[in-house]
Amino acid sequence: MVGEPYYFSHFLAFFSYFIVRSSAANVLSLQITQLLFHREIQAILAFLILAAYKMVREETWEGFIADTLFFGKIFLIALTLIMDYHLTLWYIVVFSVIYVLAQQPPFEELGSSSKLTPLQLEALLTEGNTSRFWLVEFRASFSSGCRRAGRCFPELSITYSNKNLSFGIVDLGLFPNAAEKFGISPGGSMGQLPTYILFENATEVSRFPEFNFEATPTPPVTKQLLVRHFELDRLLLEYINGK
Repeated sequence: MVGEPYYFSHFLAFFSYFIVRSSAANVLSLQITQLLFHREIQAILAFLILAAYKMVREETWEGFIADTLFFGKIFLIALTLIMDYHLTLWYIVVFSVIYVLAQQPPFEELGSSSKLTPLQLEALLTEGNTSRFWLVEFRASFSSGCRRAGRCFPELSITYSNKNLSFGIVDLGLFPNAAEKFGISPGGSMGQLPTYILFENATEVSRFPEFNFEATPTPPVTKQLLVRHFELDRLLLEYINGK
């Protein structure tokens, strides 16, 4: 993790606070120093509580890391306001540059799923000599939602893959033209990434998120949500029972 630019740059930014803090102790008044110390204790306690809550609630390590880094940035910026607003602006610029130049690394393992091109997917669906069902994840590395939910699909594929149900992944960052073909909006306020589509004998039978014309918020992707939405337990039981 330390070797990744995303994590290393955040580490340097947070570590720099300790250097600034030790230097500022010689300049700040006693009253401000005491106030800053009390606020630091409060920030640490609040951060630990939020981190513990997210550790319980978040299903993926990537989501937990993203949330804890966000909380850390908020608390750090709030603390710098006590010292000097110029320092606050400096940290805002630093975190903005990190956001633009470095992305959180995606989960790379595939589990029992296969990376497919749109042509490969179309061939597998139309040939008829492969699985009866194909559950396909359409993702892109530029989507924060895809990075947060990156490990859900591979882990599901390990549990539910069988001769009747196969799992595939199509990267819309590499094949953007496939988005229109499968009715997916990859960006903007109506962005639908990641999108999951279940095919039965080359026919789409279900998708998540569904076509959303009212622009209602889409719930976060979790393994439980996908299992429930696509009835994966039922499909697995049907395979076991030979239906």
